[in-house]
Amino acid sequence: MWKNPFKPYDILSEDQVRQIDGQAMLILDEIGVDFLHPRALDIFRAAGLRIDGERVRFDRAFIEEHVAKAPASFDVQARNPKNTVTIGRDYMVTAPVYGPPFITDIERGRRNPTIEDFTNFDKMAQATPQIHCAGGTIVEPENLPLETRHLDMVYSHIRWTDKPFMGSVISQENARDSIEMASIVFGGREEIERTPALLALVNVNSPLRYDDRMLGALIEYASANQPVIVTPFLMAGAMSPMGLAGTIAQQTAEALAGIALIQLIRPGAPCIYGSFLTNVDMQSGSPAFGTPESAMGILASAQMARHYRLPFRGGGALTSSKSPDAQAAYESMMCLWPTVLGGVHFVLHAAGWLESALLASYEKFIIDVECLRMFEWMMQKGIPFDAEGLAMDGIREVGPGGHHLGSEHTMRNYRTGFYRPWISSTENYDRWQRMGSRTTDRVATEKWKQLLADYKDPGLDPAVEAQLQAFMEVRKDAILHAAV
Repeated sequence: MWKNPFKPYDILSEDQVRQIDGQAMLILDEIGVDFLHPRALDIFRAAGLRIDGERVRFDRAFIEEHVAKAPASFDVQARNPKNTVTIGRDYMVTAPVYGPPFITDIERGRRNPTIEDFTNFDKMAQATPQIHCAGGTIVEPENLPLETRHLDMVYSHIRWTDKPFMGSVISQENARDSIEMASIVFGGREEIERTPALLALVNVNSPLRYDDRMLGALIEYASANQPVIVTPFLMAGAMSPMGLAGTIAQQTAEALAGIALIQLIRPGAPCIYGSFLTNVDMQSGSPAFGTPESAMGILASAQMARHYRLPFRGGGALTSSKSPDAQAAYESMMCLWPTVLGGVHFVLHAAGWLESALLASYEKFIIDVECLRMFEWMMQKGIPFDAEGLAMDGIREVGPGGHHLGSEHTMRNYRTGFYRPWISSTENYDRWQRMGSRTTDRVATEKWKQLLADYKDPGLDPAVEAQLQAFMEVRKDAILHAAV
């Protein structure tokens, strides 16, 4: 994880924050939110809330009381303690792309993913210091049965990385399996309840509705004290209004309602205010990423999370482009800059995203990591103000009219003083041409292959491995027989 030294940028005035907060509370009180799970409704009913069918309405005092119980920061433990992360305060944690049904690389093209692709992304995440969390459903491995593939995905995170990871949220049973597997790895449920060991992404079925499957997962993770990322899924113009302020108010209402439920289930349980906010192209109906609305939405959403003193998830290297081209680069940077300047705490989709979340890309993973390395340099190195940073000895030595290429100060610092690109080309044209005139996507192909070739297996305790395999065998048998 990184310590982000930049003061969060406030795009909203204090009055605008109050306006959004007021409209969010009005939405919760006047319109309400649908919760399509009987247990959630029972929990709200026991708390004395107004319920009409599946519609729950909230008053301000209730929301403020329960949201205040959520911790402002918390740790998520990793198999390697050096990789344990803090979510909140001034820390930033990154994770790869999540959820695409397709995968691509330059040589094989767009195709259905396999568990081998999934494992490759785990290995690349493990080998990349700029990726702090292995992620969750990186891609959907289509060569495995839908009913049981969640077990193999969680196992892949555990086996091939020693970083934090995310559990399955497709159903309550999948969430329960993920918690059990984490318990095996970390020494029992008490240990992961003491310090969380996995994160869970629960998306709101916007507008203003939580479906039964996501709620089942939320209930399981909250009961086990595992952090839930409560994320409204908003495409302005489709699942929320075209007015961006109204969209942020709706998002706030949806997120706070879910966080209040978590706190009713287990007061003090860790949770994250999540945002997945962009706009629809009103000419085609397609989602658009890397737009001005995307950037402003990240900054404003982060500011609202700070208003409620909640950890925040948002941003990432998002793009609508279908290939790792110039569009992918400028749209991703349009999202990454506000991610950093907004003080986002957990950054899902930090590497590998293409085609509006339909596509995971090996080359885009590498290109995004180059961008992350540059942000890391700015956050970790910054502008040094020590003797070497001020360089007065070099200024004295060179004096007026000279050059610094051969000064003693330059000789001391030329290897480490400036950022050294990972894949970017900085050589002159003649050398670039002699080296094969390789464009960034071609260099990225070589780099991801090298990353996998150089991958160092973190290993897994044989006793833990045996327990995991036994658990998976029993669960797969039970699930597949139940399906029949």
